[in-house]
Amino acid sequence: MAARYPSTVDEDLRVTDSGIEIKPVYGPADLQGLDPPRDLGRPGEPPFTRGIYPTMYRGRLWTMRQYAGMATADETNRRFRYLLDHGQTGLSVAFDLPTQMGYDSDHPRAEGEVGKTGVAIDSVEDMKRLLDGIPLDGVSTSMTINATAGILLLMYELVAEERGLDSRQLSGTVQNDILKEYAARGTYIYPPKPSMRLITDLFAYCHDHIPKWNTISISGYHMREAGATAVQELAFTVANAIAYVEAATQAGLAVDDFAPRVSFFFACHMNFFEEVAKFRAARRMWARIMPDRFDSADPRSAMLRFHTQTGGATLTAQQPENNIVRTTMEALAAVLGGTQSLHTNSFDEAMALPTESAVKIALRTQQILGHESGVPNTIDPVAGSYFVEALTNEIEERAEEYVDKVEGMGGAVAAIEAGFYQDEIHEAAFRIQLGIESGERVLVGVNRFQETAEPSVELQQIAAGELERQVDRVRDLRAHRDGAEVERWLGAVEDAARGTDNLLYPMKEALRARATLGEVSDALRRAFGEYHPK
Repeated sequence: MAARYPSTVDEDLRVTDSGIEIKPVYGPADLQGLDPPRDLGRPGEPPFTRGIYPTMYRGRLWTMRQYAGMATADETNRRFRYLLDHGQTGLSVAFDLPTQMGYDSDHPRAEGEVGKTGVAIDSVEDMKRLLDGIPLDGVSTSMTINATAGILLLMYELVAEERGLDSRQLSGTVQNDILKEYAARGTYIYPPKPSMRLITDLFAYCHDHIPKWNTISISGYHMREAGATAVQELAFTVANAIAYVEAATQAGLAVDDFAPRVSFFFACHMNFFEEVAKFRAARRMWARIMPDRFDSADPRSAMLRFHTQTGGATLTAQQPENNIVRTTMEALAAVLGGTQSLHTNSFDEAMALPTESAVKIALRTQQILGHESGVPNTIDPVAGSYFVEALTNEIEERAEEYVDKVEGMGGAVAAIEAGFYQDEIHEAAFRIQLGIESGERVLVGVNRFQETAEPSVELQQIAAGELERQVDRVRDLRAHRDGAEVERWLGAVEDAARGTDNLLYPMKEALRARATLGEVSDALRRAFGEYHPK
């Protein structure tokens, strides 16, 4: 479903990245059919267009959750402590590619990738080092992890238990969104069907043992970073969410037992008002889908709670200080759109993992918005704007068309397997790149207002020897644990995978015995096989 772009050339024409034409002036005629009580309501009331809480940021600011992960657990722990000392209010963990793909640091396929895009976590012992000195009963933690989400969450729970904490008091989010991996990102391991089982097993486990945990963060972010438009990001995210709810109910879970802990994760890019309208449209769509399609009765099941990250793809290596301004604009759009938590990218992330000074500027950006701008003082201050309301309606309408198309193909899994998401995202990305290369799409410092001499920027360096020590640690762990106990529980994991029991229970016991992430993943590989796209 291609975006609708005008067929004639008009020098005064303005369109968003989604192909929505922007008029010079908006007025009452643009809101014909809008019923404010039905379509807007009040903050904290269905359809939640104006926000999911009655007081929004007047009651509590959004969670300032800076994404961090680098090299080893010790290095990342130091970064976490630095951020908490400077006012961060929640943790967000980035894992390296071997951890995301279910390989230990000493696996041949992990060579050259250990600790490069995030932290390496091979065992409960690594998780203990990662969380050393951090009060798990007082800090909310988000983990961006998908194929191995259950393993990392169980490691987190085991660390808390070994400290004597009640897991029912733990709070946080695990991304656990595998469908967008098949569509845009690629860190999948198993075929879709057993992957969906792992997700619904985690839903059920957390309902019984970690009830404050958000069991999934359905992510449009990575599809947007791959080139999707705002409308595509919203539509594909909602279509994936429908697939997860359907899978959970088909697995026998009651919708209101798990849906209140479902959360979302969106990108925020540079087309300011389109982003604000996207977030408002997202809430309204979900508020209607849950009771109408799934008969949810708990109002929390219909609340679309979401985390936002500013656009990594919008950062430039040229004139990197300009990224501070870009991130500020995107953060403001996220706040005006009603986000529940926010990560602001650091200005140097187009070149390397961020330095401490760059991270601090990114965090201070949120703090200035929260404490100096006055923006949080009024709930949904853009409500009633002819432009914003018309744009919200248009985005919702176009997103619904996409969702209907996906459903007509048999749902999100079928659409992804047919390559529909991928084709749409690739076409949008190609169109954006053409605009940059032609100069029609201006990137300050890249294709206009260039400078011949670029300022030198300090880049983050990983401490010498850290990665070698990580390999040594996982080998030492295997040498000193009870190998027979580990093998017994890995066998139980494989047996459960070949049957129908909830997988997280034997996985937890294997990890408690100090099985590694790679070993648990391999037990599942033996039962499920690996996914290879056609």
